[in-house]
Amino acid sequence: MNQYLSAETLKLIVATASFIALLAIIFIIYRFFFKFLKKRVSKTAGKLDDFILGLFKIPSLWLFYWILLKIFTQIFLKELPFFSLLLHLNTLLLIFSIAWISIRSVKAAAYYLQNKLDLNISDNLNARRSLTQIKVFLGIINSLIIILALAAGLLTFEQVRSIGISLLTSAGIAGIIIGFAAQKSIGMILAGIQLAITQPIRLDDVVIVEGEWGRIEEISLTFVVVKIWDERRLVLPVTWFLEKPFQNWTRSNADITGTVFLYVDYSFPVESIRNILPEFLNNNPDWDKRMWNVQVTSTTEKYKEVRVLLTSRNASKNWDLRTKIREQLIDFINVNYPDTFAKVRIKTE
Repeated sequence: MNQYLSAETLKLIVATASFIALLAIIFIIYRFFFKFLKKRVSKTAGKLDDFILGLFKIPSLWLFYWILLKIFTQIFLKELPFFSLLLHLNTLLLIFSIAWISIRSVKAAAYYLQNKLDLNISDNLNARRSLTQIKVFLGIINSLIIILALAAGLLTFEQVRSIGISLLTSAGIAGIIIGFAAQKSIGMILAGIQLAITQPIRLDDVVIVEGEWGRIEEISLTFVVVKIWDERRLVLPVTWFLEKPFQNWTRSNADITGTVFLYVDYSFPVESIRNILPEFLNNNPDWDKRMWNVQVTSTTEKYKEVRVLLTSRNASKNWDLRTKIREQLIDFINVNYPDTFAKVRIKTE
């Protein structure tokens, strides 16, 4: 008996030492090969091959290690008492290796599709639409892969399969209970999918939500992050954009018309603004040359309201344009018609 145990122990020690030595050899060869590939792809014009190489660096090494473990288990450890345990561990490693490589493959495909989109052009509506769908569906596919991998891993345990069979008769009641408990979470995920398909918002859209001006920075399955103009982040559930009204300034295109209001005395000649405004606009690169207009839109017993309409390619340019034109018009009135700003008249006897 002692001789048998000694032989088994010796066999295990030799197998373990050989396994560790081969791990080190494979790591050295793999590292040398990876450096060679990295040097080759660094000479290519595109960045896609660099990204994919870095993406699969660790998963591919993990897969080589799994193959080595499988071979050693079958050849050297088949007669050991814990062979079945090693076989089970090997199966789990295979399942999670496949899941890991699948997630990396999906990420590589998403990166490839993103690189085909040009977000730097002025009319990038279609590109932002596609990018939003890629981001949301990437999260959905990754979640499905993880759930399937966990389910497959759990099914390799005999105890879990037995529990599943015993609970099968009460699946109806359990399904109802789980359905009520997860109703909100499931509804949130479905809302995220609906948001990706219908797209009331897209990445980088300019929106007004909760009285705040900002851009859509991130869209996930359950929440949306709005980057406010002052660098704050407004985090809202995806259902918010399906259930409540909000302003989307870039829904169909990024072109926008802005307003500048001036409150002046009745004696102020509005025609003077119409004469000087083209000069201000032509010297401003934020004006897209589509349209401008000057109108008296309201009057009170104290002043008249002059509205100036200005167009730009996007909301950011329009904001800068309005602030600059407002300053210039105020200075123009102050220099040429200083007594015509809105004022309160006091009658004295």
